[in-house]
Amino acid sequence: MAIRTVTQKRRKDILSLLKTGTWTITRLAEELETSESTIRRDLRDLAEAGEVIRTIGGATAAGFVEPPLGQRMETNAEAKDAIAAAGLDHLGEGVRTIFIDAGSTTARLAERIRDRDDLTVITRGLEIALALAHPAGPRVIMVGGEVSTMSHGTTGALSDHALGRTHVDVAFLGADAVDLSRGLGEPTLDEARTKELVAEHARSVVVLADSSKSGREVAAWAPLPHGWIWISEDGPHHS
Repeated sequence: MAIRTVTQKRRKDILSLLKTGTWTITRLAEELETSESTIRRDLRDLAEAGEVIRTIGGATAAGFVEPPLGQRMETNAEAKDAIAAAGLDHLGEGVRTIFIDAGSTTARLAERIRDRDDLTVITRGLEIALALAHPAGPRVIMVGGEVSTMSHGTTGALSDHALGRTHVDVAFLGADAVDLSRGLGEPTLDEARTKELVAEHARSVVVLADSSKSGREVAAWAPLPHGWIWISEDGPHHS
């Protein structure tokens, strides 16, 4: 009976942690001070019960979803405004074609370049394309693909096909998680692959993300080329 009670409490703790997002098996084991094999058994049983969704190397709660874009636009608004303003420093002389990712912080950058008719902007974000598509604004190229219900960004084979044939001076990327050694973290493999592909076709990569994105556990990571920059409200961080 005692063993069953301990197991039940541990699994309850696992579910509480997973409701904050995706966690890896290693991190769960460290947080709960148990073995990775024990966590694997717990996740297997919880998945069979429909309470968690397994990811690569970890899991997330079955009821967890990425907050919708409208909600994220209001979160850390002051920090995001500062980040977007700092992003303008990377639009100097010689920059003509840029990529702007879908997301709440990148959307704030887009608002600041609505009158830059000297720019060509490639984007996978629906709101960003609509914000920039006006007569006095930049030339806008919208990348097709499957639209995420949360980020309103496109991913998938059609998106990858188009992005694989582009080249930009600067790619401004958003992220669910940021790590200077690992790159960008995303909730799905498709999102991670899309951002990795964009970065491969950019002369420079600038990540716009507030400090809350540091240290997060996510389902997939996108490695970025050497020399990419992360701008948070604390300033630029160099990889």
